[in-house]
Amino acid sequence: MKENDAHLSRRERQIMEILHARGPATAAQVRAALPDPPGYSAVRALLRILEEKGHVKHRRQGLRYVHLPTEARARASRSALRRVVRTFFGGSAPRAAAALLEAADTGLSPREIARLQTLINQARKEGR
Repeated sequence: MKENDAHLSRRERQIMEILHARGPATAAQVRAALPDPPGYSAVRALLRILEEKGHVKHRRQGLRYVHLPTEARARASRSALRRVVRTFFGGSAPRAAAALLEAADTGLSPREIARLQTLINQARKEGR
């Protein structure tokens, strides 16, 4: 998602999550995946708004339009994570990481812990 996705409504964010999770989808497929879905016309309008904002594009597939995100999931994830760190942790990545590690349900495996230690060591060498 774009940096300006803080300006997305709850429904727009839900639609983006659906498109990132399932990939290309018709308005009917998006509507079926939404909790307490609005009408079909409302979903089409939201998809058009997301396209105008630069978050979604579409292609014609037969008689239908198939919608897909303009950014890859990994890039959108990084953007969303930056917003969460800014919003809830005052921009502090260490505080955000500590909160994740302190979460009771984290359940890190020894392999995951080793990977995190490698990333920490690499950041330390690079002066980050």
